[in-house]
Amino acid sequence: MHGHETTRRGFLGGAAFGALCFAAGAVSAPEPSDSAETPGEARVSFIAGTDRREMVRRALQPVEKEIREGIRDRQVVVKTNFVAEGTPLCATHPDAVRGLLDFLAPLYKKKIILAESSASSQGIMKLLETYGYIPLKREYDIEFLELNEQPTSPFFILGKNLYPQKIQLISDFLDPKNYFISITRLKTHNVVVATLGLKNMVMGSPRKEYKGVNYKSIMHGPNNTVSPWYLNYNIFLVAQRVRPQFTVIDGLEGMEGNGPIEGTPVTHGVALAGPDVLAVDRIGTELMGVDIADVGYLNFCSNAGLGQLARKKIKIIGTEDPANHIIKYRMNENIGWQLKWKTDMVVKE
Repeated sequence: MHGHETTRRGFLGGAAFGALCFAAGAVSAPEPSDSAETPGEARVSFIAGTDRREMVRRALQPVEKEIREGIRDRQVVVKTNFVAEGTPLCATHPDAVRGLLDFLAPLYKKKIILAESSASSQGIMKLLETYGYIPLKREYDIEFLELNEQPTSPFFILGKNLYPQKIQLISDFLDPKNYFISITRLKTHNVVVATLGLKNMVMGSPRKEYKGVNYKSIMHGPNNTVSPWYLNYNIFLVAQRVRPQFTVIDGLEGMEGNGPIEGTPVTHGVALAGPDVLAVDRIGTELMGVDIADVGYLNFCSNAGLGQLARKKIKIIGTEDPANHIIKYRMNENIGWQLKWKTDMVVKE
């Protein structure tokens, strides 16, 4: 799929075609099956509390072994989530990152990179200042990295009429020498129902050229609003190459309503973490009261074997039961349109 031109027929004829057919014809997404391609049991650490920094640190303790074995000699990169400027609720809270860095400090002795590639036109340094991140540079051995200024690699997604659309992915996301930790909030979304750890990573990878093309926008499909099917499916396509090695969700305060930017706060008091991003996101959607069958990109990824989405195969680590901490988030006001990903696959010749 990379490095050469491809026809629409060839593009759709590859391994992704099964999920394409699923998107075109499904009325609702089934519970992920126990097929041979489905991964084994996943572990998700779950904590409830009121101290964001301490909750994140405690959520990481039971999975320290997985983190140590995953990092080895790789470069740790913390991927935050700064959607836009001027809306603190849309961004990863700096105290959540402090909890993560508190945990990493004793076991990782190299400099940690805190990286972002926001869709905001202000750039990462302005957003770091706006959202209170500058003091972290004095507190920890970290450096800030503007990913939108890094080299890129070509990748093909689906564009108008399902023709291949070439975009540029930031090469750091594709480098196996990096160990990415995605850290974000529980939030509703205006296209794909909910945005958690996987979407933070995947949608960070297309570059936004501040004086040129915004490849993040192109992920949404032609004209940005034709059908929510495009973004769900294009997230799945990129996720085959770009997934975090570890995921942390800060749910002390989530966002409901018109997320991911214009929503309102939900006091939730939870945190979760794990190496399987699909499993972490599955528990996250459960905590939000979201039916997993409504989140297209997670189902596409699950059916391709990219992680564990089956609830009965996700083991919760900790003394708390997520079922006792579910708060039904109010969805974005356009939720009816968003759910058309189940039936719509817009093709106009």
